[in-house]
Amino acid sequence: MLETQAYTCPYCGEPAEAVLDLSGGDQSYYEDCPVCCRPILFQLSTDGDQWSLDVRREDD
Repeated sequence: MLETQAYTCPYCGEPAEAVLDLSGGDQSYYEDCPVCCRPILFQLSTDGDQWSLDVRREDD
């Protein structure tokens, strides 16, 4: 169950796209920004067919 989600880097403001695996349920993980290479905290929440993605700076 893969989905894509557009997001904006919380450091440099550049747009990017994440590929999300919804089959793993709620998840928190870090990925580096593809532009500025800073670590972004991704927090994926799933509830049945509903899901949401929150992206934050590492120091937030």
